[in-house]
Amino acid sequence: MDLKLPITLVDELADDEVRARGELDMASGEIRHVEYEDYDVDTEGVPAARKDYEFTVGMLASGNREVEFKVDVDALSGRYSVTPSELLELKGRAAKLFTQRPGK
Repeated sequence: MDLKLPITLVDELADDEVRARGELDMASGEIRHVEYEDYDVDTEGVPAARKDYEFTVGMLASGNREVEFKVDVDALSGRYSVTPSELLELKGRAAKLFTQRPGK
């Protein structure tokens, strides 16, 4: 199965956050095509390499519902991914998200 879903990434910093959009490959857990919002990686570097970096979460949305999940970041390469165990859990949660009836 070749399923890639659009996600939102949030890099949490001590006093701020950096938001980005990306594409999650549900087969491998790799996150590709990351595009930051109002953040220049070329001048500021990857958010995960900053001293005030704390953690990263991803969000998968359907309508007004969201599923939040942990994202790993390689600070040297700037690559985002989801661990196999987190991906397995996310698949179950995403299935529920996409099969629920729309809320009132």
